[in-house]
Amino acid sequence: MKVAIVGGGAAGFFAGLSVKKHHSNADVFILEKSSKLLSKVKISGGGRCNVTHACFKASQLAKYYPRGSKELKKAFSVFNVNHTIAWFKERGVDLKRESDNRMFPVTNTSNTIINCFLDEARKHNLKIQKDTFVTRIAQEKRQVKLTIDGFDHLYDKVIIASGGTPKLEGLDWMKKIGHSIVSPLPSLFTFNMPNEGITALQGLSVKNVIIRVQGTKLVQEGPLLITHWGMSGPSVLKTSAWGARDLAKLGYDFKIQINWLGISNEDEVRKILNRHCYNYDKKKIENSNPFQIPSRLWKFLIVKSELDGQKINHELSNKEKNKLINTLLNDVFQVRGKTTFKEEFVTCGGVDLKDVDIKTMQSKVFPNLYFAGEILNIDGVTGGFNFQAAWTTAYIAGQLKS
Repeated sequence: MKVAIVGGGAAGFFAGLSVKKHHSNADVFILEKSSKLLSKVKISGGGRCNVTHACFKASQLAKYYPRGSKELKKAFSVFNVNHTIAWFKERGVDLKRESDNRMFPVTNTSNTIINCFLDEARKHNLKIQKDTFVTRIAQEKRQVKLTIDGFDHLYDKVIIASGGTPKLEGLDWMKKIGHSIVSPLPSLFTFNMPNEGITALQGLSVKNVIIRVQGTKLVQEGPLLITHWGMSGPSVLKTSAWGARDLAKLGYDFKIQINWLGISNEDEVRKILNRHCYNYDKKKIENSNPFQIPSRLWKFLIVKSELDGQKINHELSNKEKNKLINTLLNDVFQVRGKTTFKEEFVTCGGVDLKDVDIKTMQSKVFPNLYFAGEILNIDGVTGGFNFQAAWTTAYIAGQLKS
């Protein structure tokens, strides 16, 4: 059996190795259009490669995917986080679990994952062809014909693992063979705030905030990072993932409301502030910081609340406390634009899942054609979930079941 894998990224390599596991005599060709292999693996997780996420129940794991949750819940019964950990361990790569449940190789470098794939590819005689651009797909009796650099090649099975694309025309080749396409949009992106003074605190991180997008139902919780262009961090990235289509409709021009304390109960916040002001009645308010948020942020919020930071705690009026509490719990910022992660971009959209049999990852409209990874309308929040979806769909596709 002659099998082509279109795409030399994470899903492509994993699919190729799955084919060899289930069909050891198959001739497997990985066709990569660029001169680089596994480029997203290389830069993932700041160069450490966030392989997966320590979430071991399929039903819970599926909840981290804004698109594809229902389908992945079924797929995770075949290949899930436990399987991922075991797969790498069998090949000499141990993964470690960090405090936020992200999982990385213990070596802390993505080269460990890349070398693992390349070693396995050599071991199983996967034929890798770089700078190989597929321009057309067609049926040829019971085979699949790929037009590559002007020449036609026949394969018994083809797995499409070419990754996400930021533009609709990047999926024209799938549309031409009968697939429905969900228009691609950026999923994981940060918020640009060109006119907000908070950017002066760039580099500062807050452990847990609650973000709401005004005029929508979007609410997310988690760490936040202030950057020189605006805001990033897990809470922002989760908001962008779940709100990918809503925020696109708003033209990436909207207001967010931030609860800097991650505490929803206003009465609880008031009690903490009052108790602190009573216990430290002779201390200046700017030096008090009863909520243990970063000092620079505390001073920024005092100024934003129009309070005098030199004022002594016991001198604060109820009106001033109310203003401070409102800023802490309902701080508002204007977002104008987004920043995506270039090579590491993640999109929502792609081949519509209704055209794919999730049990086999085979196309329902084109025989002997399978899918894996981000070309599908599947995407997860930040934290290793997109790689896990790639491993899962690639493993199933590599079984080449009809």
